[in-house]
Amino acid sequence: MYTDKQLELLELLTQNGPIDHVLAAQMLDLTEEDVLSSLAAFKEDGVLLGYTAVIDWQKIHAHHGVTAFIDVKVTPKRGRGFDEVAERIHRFPEVTSLYLMSGAYDLQVVLDGKSLQEVSQFVSEKLSTLDSVISTTTHFRLKTYKHDGVLFSQDDEDKRLKVSP
Repeated sequence: MYTDKQLELLELLTQNGPIDHVLAAQMLDLTEEDVLSSLAAFKEDGVLLGYTAVIDWQKIHAHHGVTAFIDVKVTPKRGRGFDEVAERIHRFPEVTSLYLMSGAYDLQVVLDGKSLQEVSQFVSEKLSTLDSVISTTTHFRLKTYKHDGVLFSQDDEDKRLKVSP
Protein backbone atom coordinates (compact mmCIF):
# COMPACT_ATOMS: atom_id res chain seq x y z
CA MET A 1 0.00 0.00 0.00
CA TYR A 2 2.81 2.42 0.85
CA THR A 3 6.14 2.82 -0.93
CA ASP A 4 9.46 2.09 0.76
CA LYS A 5 10.14 5.85 0.93
CA GLN A 6 6.79 6.44 2.65
CA LEU A 7 7.62 3.73 5.19
CA GLU A 8 10.98 5.44 5.76
CA LEU A 9 9.10 8.70 6.35
CA LEU A 10 6.91 6.96 8.96
CA GLU A 11 10.06 5.61 10.66
CA LEU A 12 11.54 9.11 10.66
CA LEU A 13 8.38 10.46 12.29
CA THR A 14 8.45 7.66 14.86
CA GLN A 15 12.01 8.52 15.86
CA ASN A 16 11.79 12.31 15.69
CA GLY A 17 8.14 13.32 15.97
CA PRO A 18 6.99 16.18 13.80
CA ILE A 19 9.75 17.20 11.43
CA ASP A 20 10.01 20.02 8.93
CA HIS A 21 8.87 18.72 5.54
CA VAL A 22 11.85 20.36 3.77
CA LEU A 23 14.31 18.57 6.06
CA ALA A 24 12.43 15.27 5.71
CA ALA A 25 12.53 15.60 1.92
CA GLN A 26 16.30 16.15 2.01
CA MET A 27 16.89 13.27 4.39
CA LEU A 28 14.82 10.83 2.34
CA ASP A 29 15.74 12.13 -1.12
CA LEU A 30 12.12 13.05 -1.88
CA THR A 31 10.48 16.20 -3.12
CA GLU A 32 8.79 18.49 -0.62
CA GLU A 33 5.49 17.81 -2.41
CA ASP A 34 5.99 14.04 -1.97
CA VAL A 35 6.51 14.50 1.77
CA LEU A 36 3.48 16.79 2.14
CA SER A 37 1.21 14.51 0.12
CA SER A 38 2.41 11.46 2.06
CA LEU A 39 1.73 13.19 5.38
CA ALA A 40 -1.75 14.15 4.19
CA ALA A 41 -2.40 10.55 3.05
CA PHE A 42 -1.17 9.16 6.39
CA LYS A 43 -3.58 11.43 8.25
CA GLU A 44 -6.50 10.71 5.92
CA ASP A 45 -5.92 6.94 6.15
CA GLY A 46 -5.77 7.07 9.94
CA VAL A 47 -2.16 5.87 9.97
CA LEU A 48 -0.70 9.04 11.49
CA LEU A 49 -2.78 9.63 14.60
CA GLY A 50 -0.69 12.29 16.33
CA TYR A 51 2.68 13.14 17.83
CA THR A 52 3.82 12.77 21.40
CA ALA A 53 6.87 13.89 23.32
CA VAL A 54 8.75 11.53 25.61
CA ILE A 55 9.19 13.38 28.92
CA ASP A 56 11.15 12.23 31.96
CA TRP A 57 8.62 13.47 34.52
CA GLN A 58 10.81 12.31 37.41
CA LYS A 59 13.16 15.20 36.60
CA ILE A 60 10.33 17.68 37.13
CA HIS A 61 10.31 17.97 40.91
CA ALA A 62 6.92 19.68 41.04
CA HIS A 63 5.32 16.76 39.16
CA HIS A 64 4.13 14.09 41.54
CA GLY A 65 2.06 11.24 40.29
CA VAL A 66 1.90 7.54 39.60
CA THR A 67 1.45 5.43 36.51
CA ALA A 68 -0.60 2.29 36.97
CA PHE A 69 -0.87 -0.75 34.74
CA ILE A 70 -4.09 -2.56 35.52
CA ASP A 71 -4.62 -6.08 34.20
CA VAL A 72 -8.34 -6.74 33.78
CA LYS A 73 -10.10 -10.07 33.33
CA VAL A 74 -13.51 -9.66 31.71
CA THR A 75 -16.41 -11.69 30.40
CA PRO A 76 -16.73 -10.88 26.69
CA LYS A 77 -20.22 -10.05 25.40
CA ARG A 78 -21.82 -12.31 22.81
CA GLY A 79 -21.48 -10.79 19.36
CA ARG A 80 -19.29 -7.93 20.63
CA GLY A 81 -16.36 -9.74 22.23
CA PHE A 82 -14.16 -7.43 24.26
CA ASP A 83 -15.02 -4.31 22.25
CA GLU A 84 -18.03 -3.27 24.33
CA VAL A 85 -16.20 -3.22 27.66
CA ALA A 86 -13.11 -1.68 26.02
CA GLU A 87 -15.28 1.15 24.67
CA ARG A 88 -16.61 1.85 28.15
CA ILE A 89 -13.15 1.79 29.72
CA HIS A 90 -11.44 4.04 27.16
CA ARG A 91 -14.00 6.77 27.83
CA PHE A 92 -12.67 7.35 31.34
CA PRO A 93 -10.47 10.45 31.17
CA GLU A 94 -7.86 8.90 33.50
CA VAL A 95 -7.12 6.12 30.99
CA THR A 96 -4.11 6.94 28.83
CA SER A 97 -3.79 3.57 27.03
CA LEU A 98 -5.88 0.42 26.67
CA TYR A 99 -4.77 -2.86 25.12
CA LEU A 100 -6.36 -6.22 24.36
CA MET A 101 -3.85 -8.77 25.63
CA SER A 102 -3.15 -12.46 25.35
CA GLY A 103 -2.42 -14.47 28.48
CA ALA A 104 -3.98 -14.56 31.93
CA TYR A 105 -5.75 -11.20 31.57
CA ASP A 106 -7.81 -9.80 28.73
CA LEU A 107 -7.21 -6.06 28.88
CA GLN A 108 -4.43 -3.85 30.14
CA VAL A 109 -5.41 -0.37 31.26
CA VAL A 110 -2.73 2.28 31.70
CA LEU A 111 -3.54 5.40 33.65
CA ASP A 112 -1.78 8.31 35.26
CA GLY A 113 -3.01 9.36 38.67
CA LYS A 114 -2.03 11.99 41.18
CA SER A 115 -1.68 9.43 43.97
CA LEU A 116 -2.03 5.76 44.87
CA GLN A 117 -5.36 6.65 46.46
CA GLU A 118 -6.65 8.18 43.22
CA VAL A 119 -5.73 5.02 41.29
CA SER A 120 -7.30 2.88 44.01
CA GLN A 121 -10.50 4.92 43.83
CA PHE A 122 -10.59 4.56 40.02
CA VAL A 123 -10.21 0.78 40.26
CA SER A 124 -12.74 0.29 43.07
CA GLU A 125 -15.39 2.81 42.00
CA LYS A 126 -15.19 2.89 38.22
CA LEU A 127 -13.38 -0.09 36.76
CA SER A 128 -14.40 -2.94 39.08
CA THR A 129 -18.05 -1.92 39.03
CA LEU A 130 -18.42 -2.57 35.28
CA ASP A 131 -20.64 -5.60 34.65
CA SER A 132 -18.13 -7.50 32.51
CA VAL A 133 -15.15 -7.05 34.85
CA ILE A 134 -14.29 -10.23 36.76
CA SER A 135 -11.02 -9.19 38.39
CA THR A 136 -8.18 -6.68 38.31
CA THR A 137 -4.52 -6.65 39.23
CA THR A 138 -2.78 -3.30 39.57
CA HIS A 139 0.95 -2.69 39.06
CA PHE A 140 2.71 0.63 39.59
CA ARG A 141 5.65 1.97 37.58
CA LEU A 142 8.61 2.52 39.88
CA LYS A 143 11.22 3.70 37.39
CA THR A 144 11.48 4.09 33.62
CA TYR A 145 14.58 2.80 31.86
CA LYS A 146 13.34 2.95 28.27
CA HIS A 147 10.07 4.16 26.70
CA ASP A 148 9.08 4.09 23.02
CA GLY A 149 12.67 3.37 22.05
CA VAL A 150 14.06 6.28 24.08
CA LEU A 151 16.62 5.40 26.75
CA PHE A 152 16.16 7.41 29.95
CA SER A 153 19.34 8.70 31.57
CA GLN A 154 20.32 7.46 34.95
CA ASP A 155 20.13 9.81 37.89
CA ASP A 156 23.20 11.72 39.04
CA GLU A 157 23.94 9.31 41.89
CA ASP A 158 24.10 6.35 39.49
CA LYS A 159 26.45 8.33 37.21
CA ARG A 160 28.78 9.16 40.11
CA LEU A 161 29.01 5.50 41.06
CA LYS A 162 30.25 4.59 37.55
CA VAL A 163 32.97 7.26 37.34
CA SER A 164 36.42 5.87 38.07
CA PRO A 165 38.84 7.97 40.15
